[in-house]
Amino acid sequence: MSRARRLRRSGLARLRRSPRCRPRRRPPEPEPEAEELPSAFAQDAAGGPAEPEPEEAEQLGLPLETRSGWHLPAMELLNPPQPSASRRHDNAARAQLIVDTLASFGVDATVVEINEGPTVTQFGVEPGWEIRYKEVPLRDENGKPIVGPDGRPKTERVEVSRTRVRVNKITALQNDLALALAAPSLRIEAPVPGRAIVGIEVPNDSATVVTLRSVMETKEFAEVARKSKLAIALGKGVAGAPVVADLATMPHLLIAGATGSGKSVCMNAIIACIMMNATPDDVRFVMVDPKRVELVGYSGIPHMAFSEVIVDMDKVVGVLQAVVGEMEARYKKFAELGVRNIEGYNKHPRTLKKLPYWVVIIDELADLMMAAPFEVEKLICRLAQLARATGIHLIVATQRPSVDVVTGLIKANFPTRIAFAVTSQTDSRTILDMGGAEKLLGRGDMLYLPRDAGKPIRIQGVYLSDAEVERLVTFWKDDRFRSLAPETADALLEEALAAQNGGDANIEVEDDDPVVIQARALAQKHQRVSPALLQRRLRIGYLKASRVLEILEEEGIVGPREEGDSRRVLARAGADDDA
Repeated sequence: MSRARRLRRSGLARLRRSPRCRPRRRPPEPEPEAEELPSAFAQDAAGGPAEPEPEEAEQLGLPLETRSGWHLPAMELLNPPQPSASRRHDNAARAQLIVDTLASFGVDATVVEINEGPTVTQFGVEPGWEIRYKEVPLRDENGKPIVGPDGRPKTERVEVSRTRVRVNKITALQNDLALALAAPSLRIEAPVPGRAIVGIEVPNDSATVVTLRSVMETKEFAEVARKSKLAIALGKGVAGAPVVADLATMPHLLIAGATGSGKSVCMNAIIACIMMNATPDDVRFVMVDPKRVELVGYSGIPHMAFSEVIVDMDKVVGVLQAVVGEMEARYKKFAELGVRNIEGYNKHPRTLKKLPYWVVIIDELADLMMAAPFEVEKLICRLAQLARATGIHLIVATQRPSVDVVTGLIKANFPTRIAFAVTSQTDSRTILDMGGAEKLLGRGDMLYLPRDAGKPIRIQGVYLSDAEVERLVTFWKDDRFRSLAPETADALLEEALAAQNGGDANIEVEDDDPVVIQARALAQKHQRVSPALLQRRLRIGYLKASRVLEILEEEGIVGPREEGDSRRVLARAGADDDA
């Protein structure tokens, strides 16, 4: 063996014996802590399996159940999507008819896109050019006019100017287009927001019903529902795309429209969306239904903040005061923990119990404004201004969109609005501050104005049948949820009603009461009196003012109720003196 080879072998042996070349043992891996294990397979303190999270339960194919034991309703409770209705019209022919009609009035335009929706079809019209020409005589090399065979000088047509067709020339032909298309009503959106086209919306021969389930099963709704418990499925746009929204970001919603236009169905769909995705621990409802026919079917569900749907007009002001009291109590809790809103409070480590969202639903604002306009407007505006951070949101509907019901102060605090079909452009301007709602077709056809949009969006609202509502209410009224039902806030309501009535829930007013004497003197100065007048002048509650008017009616000073709660003054001091 050569000397070089022996040196190499000896050096390799020394390296093998060196501690730096010995294989290192890997340290034992620490056992994963219990909180690092998937929640679906974690063990609780008693040794039993822990409850899976809702997202993990859905992935594992397990029944959807929350930590508190609530089960969310299955999507099968809602009616499946309906097939599209057969179309008898030809969109290509209607597009050509639009172009020909505009050309007959000297307007150059081209239909560049067609969006067919469930109720209307939107034709995207691109304005053309207004070209001006001038006849220029032809001349030869010597500058002399060239004469044709007929003895007249030859001319050449030369373009002088080229300008775009004005949009108002297209909108001014709205009635002419409706006549040419034989359409009952036609709406022109000029221009379409974010697009360089004018949208001409023509009604379809037959409308397709948009079911609530068809919108809730879309990915757009799933994305919103994943982030918020107040996700709302509104309907589908003119192009057939689903339109969803988050009530928490609105933060309040004003709905208005004529009778039978779809307001009640829209409100039921909003309530159903929340009930499908939120448990009573997440969202609570406060429902006010003066008409006694729309919301009373939800009585008894565990989502109710109070034990009943408020239908008595004498309790409306007290209910709003109770909600204001809840808002102020939440602000005190936020101040104790140093948080700004309900999201921060529920995520704070020192929070013992999470606060649920409150959704206050008022079905008919006009009845409330006729009964106690001063009190109702003040309380609604106070809630709309301050209650957003505390998780309290308002949904107010009315079928009388007039300035004495939807006042300027209320409109200023409700940036998100929905307008259904109305009878006049004045009503449309009251709701949306612009026209357009008077041209809607009814039966769920709406204009949706988000708070961050300059123009409303036309939507065919979702349809929810009475049978679907009954199935959903029956699900939540099941006996298995009886032990899980949270406590109601009836004590807060009783306290507000007692404060409204001067400290006594049962109003008893004597004939010689100082308030009655002041009311007699006040009646002598007016031709008509109402409970709202007595509330403002005498600083009393609504129930006490109504009782005082009943005493004045028994004495013959005022007559019976005529317009709302207003009464005519019959016996006046001046008339008695003249007699």
